[in-house]
Amino acid sequence: MNELEEKARLPEKIAATWHKFYKGKIETLPKCAIRSLDDFSIWYTPGVASPCREIHENEEKVYEYTSKWNTVAIVSDGSRTLGLGNIGAMAALPVMEGKALLFKYLGGVDAFPIVLAEQNADRIIEIVKAISPTFGGINLEDISTPKCFYILERLQEELDIPVWHDDQLGTATASLAALYNALKIVGKKLSDVNMAIIGAGAANIATYRLLKAAGADPKKIFVVDSKGILHRDRKDLEAKKDENPYKWQLCLETNGEGRTGGMKEAIRGTDVLIAASKPGPGVIKKEWIAEMNDDAIVFAMANPVPEIWPWEAKEARARIVGTGRGDFPNQINNSLVFPAVFRGVFTVRAMKITDEMCIAAAKALAAYAERKGLNEEYIIPKMTESDVFPEVATAVALKAIEQGLARLELSEEEIYENAKEMITVTQEKIKTLQDLGFIRPPPDEGVGE
Repeated sequence: MNELEEKARLPEKIAATWHKFYKGKIETLPKCAIRSLDDFSIWYTPGVASPCREIHENEEKVYEYTSKWNTVAIVSDGSRTLGLGNIGAMAALPVMEGKALLFKYLGGVDAFPIVLAEQNADRIIEIVKAISPTFGGINLEDISTPKCFYILERLQEELDIPVWHDDQLGTATASLAALYNALKIVGKKLSDVNMAIIGAGAANIATYRLLKAAGADPKKIFVVDSKGILHRDRKDLEAKKDENPYKWQLCLETNGEGRTGGMKEAIRGTDVLIAASKPGPGVIKKEWIAEMNDDAIVFAMANPVPEIWPWEAKEARARIVGTGRGDFPNQINNSLVFPAVFRGVFTVRAMKITDEMCIAAAKALAAYAERKGLNEEYIIPKMTESDVFPEVATAVALKAIEQGLARLELSEEEIYENAKEMITVTQEKIKTLQDLGFIRPPPDEGVGE
C-alpha cells in the first residue's frame, strides 16, 4: 500500500473509536433564555398556549414561533447507504448524524436524522407527509433507485416545503459547478461537448437532467449502465420502462449516434467523462482515456477509491481531473451544496427547490472559484473555504424569489448577511464549547494531522 492509499484509509480505521467516544455526533440544546424556573411558565404551560392559539388561527405563524423555519429532516430507509448497499435503518444512522453535523456547521441549519424501518416507497411518502408539519424542509438520503426518483417527485408535488434528495441533486449541482470552470480552462462550450456518463444511478441520472437543463445537448451524451451504453434499442430497459421510466427516458433522449458497446465505446472521442459508478481503481482504463479528445476533462467520483487514479488519467492525457476525495485536487463534493442550498431556501422560506435554483448554486460555486483564480487543480471551491456558503445561499434565495416560490422577499444584502451570521455564529458556538471543554478532544487527538 502506498503512502496516499494509507492516508486515505486512516479515517475509516479511527472512525469507530471516535464514534464510540462521543456516543453519536449531535445533540439537542435549548436556545432560549432559562434564568429560573419561572421562565418555564413562558416556554411551557401556561404561557405556551398563546402561540399555540395564534398558530391555530394562522398556520404561517409557525415559522415565527417555532424552530420549523430552520429545521430539516434527514430521511433514509438505509436501502443504499454510501457504497455499503442495503444495510437498513439502524446501520444508516451514523451517516445521517454526519449529514446533520454538516448541515449545522456549514449552513447553520438544524437537522435531525430520521431512519425508517420501512422500504416501501408509498409508505415512505405517507410517513414523510405525516411528520412534515415539524420541519421546514426534507432531505432524502441514501435511498435506492428507482424509488428515490418516485419518492422525490411525489413529495415535491404534494408538500409545500422544500424537498431535496442530496444523492441526486447535491452531486449533480457540484458536478455542474466543476464542469463550468473546467470548460472555461479548456475553452469549450457546454452545448458543444460530447460527454460520457459512466453509471446510471441516482447521481448520474440527476446529473444528466441538470446538464440538459443547463444547456448540454442530450444527443451528445453517452450514458453507460452495468450492461452497456443506453440507447433506444435496449430491449431490457424498454421491458422495465414502467418500473424505471427514468432510465428509459435516457435511452430515448441521449446517444444521438446510436452507439452500442460498453465504457470503452462510450468514452471514445468525448470531451468530458463523468463517472459515479463502482469504486476502483481499474474500472476505467488508461487506454480509454487516451482515446478522448484533446484537453479531456475526467471526473471520477466513486468513493472511497475513484474509478481511475487521477495520476493515471493524467498520464493518459486528461488535462483536468476531479474526484470525490479531499486528498486529491478538485474534490467534487455535495457537501459544498446542500448546507448552502437549505440555508438559502430557509432564509426566504421557499416552498420548493427547482432545477433553476440548483443551476444558480452551481454558477455561484463556479464564480467563487473563478475569482480565487482557476487552474487545472482548482476548478471548484474547497469545503474549508467557508465564505463560499453564504454566497451560494444568496444565489439560491434570490432565484427562489425570482421564481415566486419565496414566502419572504428580502434584499440580496439582507439574505447574504443573514446567511453569513447564521453560519458564523454556529461555528463560533462549537469552537467555544470545545475551548471550554464541554466538547472534549477525541481520543488520540492529532491522528491523521
